[in-house]
Amino acid sequence: MEINQITCPTGSTPYIIKAGDTFFQIARTFGISLNALIAANPGVDPNRLFIGQVICVPTAAPPPPISSCPTLSIGSRGASVAQLQELLRNAGFNPGAIDGIFGTGTQAAVIAFQRSRNLVPDGIVGRMTWTALGVNCAPTTTCPPGTFAYTVRAGDTFFTLAQRFNTTVDAIQRANPTVNPNSLQIGQVICIP
Repeated sequence: MEINQITCPTGSTPYIIKAGDTFFQIARTFGISLNALIAANPGVDPNRLFIGQVICVPTAAPPPPISSCPTLSIGSRGASVAQLQELLRNAGFNPGAIDGIFGTGTQAAVIAFQRSRNLVPDGIVGRMTWTALGVNCAPTTTCPPGTFAYTVRAGDTFFTLAQRFNTTVDAIQRANPTVNPNSLQIGQVICIP
């Protein structure tokens, strides 16, 4: 069965089964629950998958965007700083008191977090740091028709994205002519055909 012979409902994308695939592994790869994957494929026996079989994978619902992903640094104050401090604490990086004041303790926690995620450890919280903390910053990239905005996650490469979204590395490169595929950053927004 070819991928163009199956129509997946809105909110899902076709996926071709490869050697070694299991529903559990596919659900983990796409960041969805196993139950959601099973529910999206009522006629498919998860215990009898075969290479080349096409299934529908629900697209994971991203967390709702916050009103903004403000750039924060030493001296910043307010609710966004308190949210940052809570996210840092939840990620295992102690910013000190959750007081809405971006001081040296918060800066040290930000730098340690950025280092742990291979981000530039500058102590400044921008879009990439917010995204690495799990915040869905509304993408600022406008993608051309026939493509959609995608926020790069840990471990993503053009090759793995081409496999995940049933496209080619060349097509992704053409949709992102200014992006260096060898230096993708967590939180970077690219266009996927």
